[in-house]
Amino acid sequence: MSMKSEWAIRLAATLASGLLVCSAAWAEDTQDLAKKLSNPIASLISVPFQFNCNQGYGPNDGDKGYVNIQPVIPFSLNDDWNVISRTILPVAYQHDIAGPSGNQFGLGDISQSLFFSPKKPTANGIIWGVGPVFLFPTATDELLGGQKWGAGPTAVVLKQKDGWTVGMLANHIWSFAGDGDRSDINATYLQPFVSYTTKDAWTFSLNTESTYNWEAQQWSVPINFQVSKLVVMDKQPISLFAGVRYWAESPDNGPDGFGFRTGITLLFPNK
Repeated sequence: MSMKSEWAIRLAATLASGLLVCSAAWAEDTQDLAKKLSNPIASLISVPFQFNCNQGYGPNDGDKGYVNIQPVIPFSLNDDWNVISRTILPVAYQHDIAGPSGNQFGLGDISQSLFFSPKKPTANGIIWGVGPVFLFPTATDELLGGQKWGAGPTAVVLKQKDGWTVGMLANHIWSFAGDGDRSDINATYLQPFVSYTTKDAWTFSLNTESTYNWEAQQWSVPINFQVSKLVVMDKQPISLFAGVRYWAESPDNGPDGFGFRTGITLLFPNK
């Protein structure tokens, strides 16, 4: 074997080993980012676009599809604390959700949560945050929102270990102003969740997004199963997700049966 051939083989081996190291590091990075997405108050800017579809509303079995635009933006307060802004901006299309009520398309009511959270978990690995939640009557049609201003407390607590994330997010909103002809808002929201993230950045999650309406004394309990995959496209990390929903309990006017969810999350890690 000539000296040039031997040098070329050594160079190729070095490059190959370097690529393997870089691939392993990338895998670790994507797994870490995927785990952060399972944490509602992670120090990570993310912008999910979440499409949902449900049916069985009202006596005419109306249907509703909506996109939740949900930017999550953390801010550093000092060396020990973050505040995490979580916004839900719904854009909806619906048909006959209140009997023969026709079609509506537009913006729904915006909810805004602010979580004050320690930058480091507790000694037991618990991550938590508390703060206020606000409801803004931004709906562009009376059938797309409650036409009420609302506010209340919100909190989240979770633990992450060995790929698992287990936790609970909750809030309660009371209305304090708005259209006097519309029903008051007095609602508790509970979201227990569990997820598992693999080393190659697949995440399998199960949760409920349950709401109890204290005015109507009725539960809404959708059970969601979702699969997501974090990938990198032209240096931009994104998460693609899809899932199914079963309505274990719903108000008298629906929805019911099964629904589905799909979408994409853009991630902007600090690097």
